[in-house]
Amino acid sequence: MIETERTLIGPVAESDAAALRAYYLRNAAHLAPWEPRRPEGYHEAAEWQARVQGYVTEAVEGRAYRFVARLRGDSAILAVANFTNVVRGPFLACMLGYSLDGAHEGRGLMHEVLSAVIPWLEEEAGLHRIMANHLPENTRSAALLARLGFEVEGRARDYLQIGGRWRDHVLTARINDTPAP
Repeated sequence: MIETERTLIGPVAESDAAALRAYYLRNAAHLAPWEPRRPEGYHEAAEWQARVQGYVTEAVEGRAYRFVARLRGDSAILAVANFTNVVRGPFLACMLGYSLDGAHEGRGLMHEVLSAVIPWLEEEAGLHRIMANHLPENTRSAALLARLGFEVEGRARDYLQIGGRWRDHVLTARINDTPAP
């Protein structure tokens, strides 16, 4: 468990399936402009249970690290931070994706959560490069990533399907300058 001033952050556990489902259902309209379209049945309870079981397996195998954050004293999920596509060997990198409950935007909570989790990834998982990409018009993500030490490395044309169409993305990365062991 990682603790911050206002939050408790932990790796996704099988017991989080219902809370994750509730988080994404509660924030469906808020997250829709920034996410891929979801297939029919995506939010069924059984689908979330199976998905979360896969997340736990990925973490055990070191292929991805997914975290949920809650406000202290609240059982509802406040935010998620997913470090996926972990590559070992000489690359030591991953992709970061994150979201925050729309009712809590503008309070610095996502910064607080990522400021606590990223050092864990760099120190405990030994990652050298964390990459995070955002839509050019997502100025909130651009500002957050800059505050966290991510640098713009370029722009990718038709990078991901968001909302059913191919969208350009700004490519950023944060480099862990700690020497490798």
